[in-house]
Amino acid sequence: MHPEKELKKKEFLLISDFDQTLSFNDSGLILSEMLGVRGFSERAAGLSDIHLVQQGGELAYLLLHDPEFRRVRKTDLFEVGKRVRLKDNIRRLIEILQDVDGSRFSFYVVSAAPEEVIQSALEGIVPEDHIFGTRFRYDPSSGEIQSIVRVPAGYGKVAVVEQLRARAGVAHNRIVYVGDGSSDVHVMLHVNRLEGLTIAVSENPYITQIARRTVLSEDALSVMIPVLEELMGWNSPRIRAYFEFHGFVLREWDKVRTDSITIGIAETSASAEVAV
Repeated sequence: MHPEKELKKKEFLLISDFDQTLSFNDSGLILSEMLGVRGFSERAAGLSDIHLVQQGGELAYLLLHDPEFRRVRKTDLFEVGKRVRLKDNIRRLIEILQDVDGSRFSFYVVSAAPEEVIQSALEGIVPEDHIFGTRFRYDPSSGEIQSIVRVPAGYGKVAVVEQLRARAGVAHNRIVYVGDGSSDVHVMLHVNRLEGLTIAVSENPYITQIARRTVLSEDALSVMIPVLEELMGWNSPRIRAYFEFHGFVLREWDKVRTDSITIGIAETSASAEVAV
């Protein structure tokens, strides 16, 4: 086989959400606390309930339209990024992804969080041109947010993922998407339909039913386990040895299948029949 074709065959994309996927916090909550603005969760939930914006785009809408958030400037968003608590070993994950048994995974972040927040939080870890967040246009004189250029939320995430795939020239089934919440539903359905790998990193019922795998951990390296199992076809002993080779030990690795069931009292009537 021609070397260039062989190289392309081994190229993958690993695309991750940011808020509560690579971090433990929600950017909007951190910003609200920093500004002393109360009720962020209620405002975001209200927007979600009336479907005024795409799931995940609530903060962008508030920054543009809510009077208490209109005072936010670019410097405030960079400061929020510095206050974000990141999951462990993101840098090591990216380093390891460069060569996984001869395959290379290019790492990107696609999130509805403001781009400045993500860039600040991941400074020195993820290159800026690998970060696709909500992008604003600022008034050149006042620094006020003037308009929204891009919001990668809902179907917006699908569009960005497809742009990255086309630019990298990889097949659809060589995409890995990692997310945590309802704003990831559309992109996970899209990646699943094209036989890629989707990984949920929370117990959010909207995505655990959609994602091919769910991994719960405070360490970003945890997503390597479904990658190695599903894409590389490795078994548990080989995965443990691989982690040890890179200086890590899988102390706890529990595979659990959980059935979430709600049982109510059946209505009875004289006409009710039970077939056995």
